[in-house]
Amino acid sequence: MNIVYINHYAGSAQHGMEFRPYYMAKRWAEKGNNVTVAASSFSHLRTKNPELGGKPYAVQEIDGTRYFWIAGNEYHGNNLGRIRNMLSFLRGLKKYAPQITARGKPDAVIASSTYPLDIYPARKIAEKSGAMLIYEVHDLWPLSPIELGGMSPKHPYIRVMQKAENDCYRYSDAVVSLLPFAKAHMVEHGMKPKKFVYIPNGIEKSEWEKPFHEPPVYAEKLKEYHDDGFFLIGYAGAHGIANALDSYVEAGEKLRGKKVKLIAVGPGPERSRLIAKAHGLGLDGIVEFLPPVKRGQVPELLSQFDALYVGLQRQPLFRFGVSPNKLMDYMMAGKPVIFAIDAPNDMVADAKCGISIRPEDSSAIADAAEKLARTPPDELRAMGQRGKAYILAHNEYDVLAEQFLEVFRMPRGAI
Repeated sequence: MNIVYINHYAGSAQHGMEFRPYYMAKRWAEKGNNVTVAASSFSHLRTKNPELGGKPYAVQEIDGTRYFWIAGNEYHGNNLGRIRNMLSFLRGLKKYAPQITARGKPDAVIASSTYPLDIYPARKIAEKSGAMLIYEVHDLWPLSPIELGGMSPKHPYIRVMQKAENDCYRYSDAVVSLLPFAKAHMVEHGMKPKKFVYIPNGIEKSEWEKPFHEPPVYAEKLKEYHDDGFFLIGYAGAHGIANALDSYVEAGEKLRGKKVKLIAVGPGPERSRLIAKAHGLGLDGIVEFLPPVKRGQVPELLSQFDALYVGLQRQPLFRFGVSPNKLMDYMMAGKPVIFAIDAPNDMVADAKCGISIRPEDSSAIADAAEKLARTPPDELRAMGQRGKAYILAHNEYDVLAEQFLEVFRMPRGAI
């Protein structure tokens, strides 16, 4: 089968995120399929962008997948530069369609660029070859900039995006959603209900099978805390407004005199302010911030905590469900999780691998931390192992890639 996977921000093991197209394509290729990933040469998400040397496009083979890089300008933030980058990618998809499909007539074309405008060039490619057209939904656009960014539904940009979203649901043969409860919204915007398929975010098992560094990152410091009898709660990830870390810091006030430490590891615009806040509250011995670690060090870092915390601010958009990569990392680490997100899906509750609490509630975080600290070690281990087993059964990319292949195999008339 020939598959064209269009994702503006697609990355790889050597370029950094976005990883989903890379891990999906890698597995499809291993099963004998020819996969081309079409992506822009510049993405703000990647740690390294490909060098095209002034060429309008470049082709690169990465782990059995053919990457077709379309030249795109650099940008910073959500500004005109980013819009130019998007438009250059869309023009490139149209202009270089013959080169993108050079391996042979595609059997399936996936439009998967977060914003919905790539449905138009994807549809052209699919129509020309008689291929199945699949729209993959990461976030709901333009609902996200309306509800999160406060943009008016009447704004010209939003109007264009809204028409594109509606066309995505109308033109596609199937809609693959990372959001489990988005079906009603999609039907409201023109999708036939039978087109909906839920395939969540995934985890790459091999990342968790690599040997740890010796000694593991922060091993000396964390071992010292354990030797002193402390129960260590960890947070690893971005320190942004959305991550609701104020309540995590404030929970330290309720843990004074307890043998519990709250540790946060990672970068972000809120980090300096949160450090100052913890210091101002006199929590230096209870709440601690450590510098970020490399992606490859995350498993060894998480392995040294007794439990892990994930939280997000309340957002109306979460009514469609959440699929945070951080939570899957935590569960793969085999650790109990304190889950503080207001959403209709809750993997922690489903897997029975931790404690689910209200978001942005410092007292609830402190109570959950104390409860876990009192839990016998055997029960904590069992809790963590249930979480890991759940992720391997439902979110490992071997499982998800096969679910996606089943969508390709469905008779067009049955969708």
